Amino acid sequence: MKINEIIRTRRMEKHMTQEQMAGYLGVTAPAVHKWEKGTSYPDITLLPALARLLDTDLNTLLSFKEELSDQEIAMFLNHLSEVSDADGVEKAYEEAMEKVREYPSCYPLILNIALFLDGAVLMDVKVKEAEQYREECEALYRRALESTDARIQNQARSMLISRYRGRKEYDKAWELLEALPDESPVDKKQVQANLMIDCGKLQEAAKLEEEKLLMAMTEIHSVLMTLMEIAIKEERFEDAEYIADVSRDASKLFDQWEYTSYVAHFQLYSAQKDWVNTLKVLVPMLKSVTKRWDLKKSPLYRHIQTKKVETEDKSRMKQMLLKMIKEDEDTAFLRERDEFQDAVKEIEDENGES
Repeated sequence: MKINEIIRTRRMEKHMTQEQMAGYLGVTAPAVHKWEKGTSYPDITLLPALARLLDTDLNTLLSFKEELSDQEIAMFLNHLSEVSDADGVEKAYEEAMEKVREYPSCYPLILNIALFLDGAVLMDVKVKEAEQYREECEALYRRALESTDARIQNQARSMLISRYRGRKEYDKAWELLEALPDESPVDKKQVQANLMIDCGKLQEAAKLEEEKLLMAMTEIHSVLMTLMEIAIKEERFEDAEYIADVSRDASKLFDQWEYTSYVAHFQLYSAQKDWVNTLKVLVPMLKSVTKRWDLKKSPLYRHIQTKKVETEDKSRMKQMLLKMIKEDEDTAFLRERDEFQDAVKEIEDENGES
């Protein structure tokens, strides 16, 4: 509440009339009336006595509070949205800046007001003085950089980088980008790639994005395998097979190593003790281990430099997988089948292995 509202509320709670308050403080009743209307304010020398009379402290009386809660900020932003819809962006801007003056060090408020005004000006093409509001938003983002909260700093940096890119002030953009931590809610690598494109560094940008794609696919396959495992444990086998199909199709769609397209189904069929389908997947899966995965053949990974894996290393990996399958309890059901022994012999004889 503002000071005029506090004076009126506290006076009424203490069952005092304006005349009584005026008498206690040695002022006129019209003066008290003006205080409560907000048209004038008590003299600074009266504040201690007024606070004692109203049984409160000076901070409360002066509505002093450094921070607003997240809920209070959200409510104020909702209010600004209503004001903008009803009375226009200009009116919302006035109220927003008044709130910033009231809480000059509340950085979550400052950042969110800047984001709100940015969006409001963008959405309302008829708004007057749009450039002035954009400049004010930029000033608010710079103020938000003073926050000790890394999340607020990084979001403000991201917004400023976008502005500098738009004005081709690339040196300023790079400086802010370097201050962004690698691990933050803001996707630093994506911002970096966009800035590289702006500066004509297309190969560097492509390499960065291709590496991100590879990492994302690794994460996706890991998630799918976990979801499939859960579905199996819950005996949702149709769901599990669907997830395995998605894993296989994603591997092919994104030009992944052929081996990864078999893994999910091999795990599924092994869990179901389905020896027929397990063997159907096992043979091509193990054969795929020794096949070269040339990323540069795919338009998705043209710029990635890969280390050549020697044939000997691939054969060693195949032997290790085969040994694991021979000894793993989960695949013990296979070892009773002559078909499994034939498949193993086929794989071992392929490269002259014993």
